[in-house]
Amino acid sequence: MQQLSPAEQALLAPIDPAPLLAQVLAWSAINTGTRNLAGLAVQAQALADAFAVLPGTLSMVAPAPVETVTADGAVTALDHGAHLVVSVRPEAPRRYLLTGHMDTVFPLGHPFQHTSWLDGETLNGPGVADMKGGIAVLLAALAAFERSPVAASVGYDVLINSDEETGSLASAPLIAELARGKAAALTYEPSALPDGTLAGARAGSGNYSAVVTGRSAHAGRNPDEGRNALVAAADLALRLKALHRPGLSVNPARIDGGSANNVVPDKAVLRWNIRPAATADADAFARALGEAVTAVEVAHEVAIHVHGGISRPPKPLTPEAEDLFGLVRRCGAALGQDIRWKATGGVCDGNNIAALGVPVVDTMGVRGGAIHSADEFLIVASLAERAALSALVLHRLSGGE
Repeated sequence: MQQLSPAEQALLAPIDPAPLLAQVLAWSAINTGTRNLAGLAVQAQALADAFAVLPGTLSMVAPAPVETVTADGAVTALDHGAHLVVSVRPEAPRRYLLTGHMDTVFPLGHPFQHTSWLDGETLNGPGVADMKGGIAVLLAALAAFERSPVAASVGYDVLINSDEETGSLASAPLIAELARGKAAALTYEPSALPDGTLAGARAGSGNYSAVVTGRSAHAGRNPDEGRNALVAAADLALRLKALHRPGLSVNPARIDGGSANNVVPDKAVLRWNIRPAATADADAFARALGEAVTAVEVAHEVAIHVHGGISRPPKPLTPEAEDLFGLVRRCGAALGQDIRWKATGGVCDGNNIAALGVPVVDTMGVRGGAIHSADEFLIVASLAERAALSALVLHRLSGGE
């Protein structure tokens, strides 16, 4: 096993778990559900204050415009919070991207709003693992890396976005802008398993809404003159579900619409998600979707308008990504951490980064589990553990021992 050099030991020794835990406790007390713009603004300011310790420029970037389809089929703008960007040594010839997200899946009215200790080592609370713990790890790792003698020769951008939990639609252009030209990227989602296993290859993800427009009629006097949008939406849902297969998960999730029992409904909205394992699977779905829409329009004499698409491209393990994973594994071994990885159907900003050809490890955050539920937990010892791992990875990635 490769050991830490004296310089590396000195680099990592000042990492103190107490401030990391204090940050997690303070940040998790702020509700940052993606739609809670006021809470996100408070969190963004708290993060700006914390990240001010880094040598660089800090800015709040306005969200990109996003549209949503309402339950009645109207298309309307959807507001999002601003994104935090820290740029350090932008003139450096070799630069990295480190990303996290400040939003959680728990809205302001959700009952899960407070932290509690499950035992002496395990903290339960909203966002403690996904990913306010990860942001604390990211910041501590960079603060440690800045002590490295090789840090001055490289630069990096940090992005903490406000909408990852809903697909990063308002930050996708910014992710793409910051990812271009980077030598590598690290994202601070929690580990895939509580033992620290990383996520390797990831499927892609796409969210869609189909607005179905039929013709209203009286259910008793002239029902055959109507064109039932609800039935057409149900037919489309069944046709889409029939496309589900290995390599392509298709999940019809909701139909909005309907009317009084004595009215043939003329409007319905079908919503669904797909998870293609590879780009070829996404392309095959696109072709099949067009065929299914046409078939339903003809069969039911309705009009269908589809909104949405692939927001997270599939993320295969490229040779460059495997090299980066190998470095993380070697750094883990030097720290006594057994680093492994496995494929997963989950998605994150790592998908977007990898699509730009940048090697990325996207589960560098804390060990924990039960994310997206009121049982979410953080293994507190992993705060310092993972901060040391990232700091060492950055050190060696930059030419250190």
